[in-house]
Amino acid sequence: MSYDQTLTRVETYFDKTATKTWERLTSDAPVSKIRETVRQGRDQMRATLLAELPEDLHGARVLDAGCGAGPTTVELARRGAHVVAIDISPALIDIARQRFPRALSKQVEFCSGDMLAASLGSFDYVVAMDSLIYYRADDIKTALTGLAKRTSGSVLFTVAPRTRMLMAMWYAGKLFPHSDRSPVMVPHAPAALAALLQSEGRLRDLGRVKSGFYISQALGFAA
Repeated sequence: MSYDQTLTRVETYFDKTATKTWERLTSDAPVSKIRETVRQGRDQMRATLLAELPEDLHGARVLDAGCGAGPTTVELARRGAHVVAIDISPALIDIARQRFPRALSKQVEFCSGDMLAASLGSFDYVVAMDSLIYYRADDIKTALTGLAKRTSGSVLFTVAPRTRMLMAMWYAGKLFPHSDRSPVMVPHAPAALAALLQSEGRLRDLGRVKSGFYISQALGFAA
């Protein structure tokens, strides 16, 4: 599946099928035990990525690529960054706008569309948490090299790691597709991505987070 086809599928899922689910998951509302583990895992991953950035981001321009309902955007703005928060889902951008602290409103630009758009400009850092997990290795390479050319610091992102469980789920999804399922995560081995990107820049392994059904690998890339 091409990048554009996957992008369209992700947009349809988050903007039409799963908006209410993600609105609840990213709030303080009660959720099932399974979804609570996902919520906790995402919180841990967000902290892992933010730990790679300076505590003081005053004067920095940061791209929150695939910002969803905006929890990472809020934390970046609290550190003083000017944040461009983009998501493919207009519905999630509306939720992010509604939740965003009014006192920090001058520090953020919310927009919906392709997080790779060159028209977004240049940045000091990019954070792409769980927004590249549906793409193939060559699409990730294109995304990272394009973003890195416009970023003076690191591009921090996550992938679904090639664990036995995730690979089994992936093959099951490939063998038994159905039109209403969520976009299928594509597992990747960090070492394979590092080899693919070695001529373009340096890939760093920032650690893995596993919380119940949530499992994600944090990586950093710089040209």
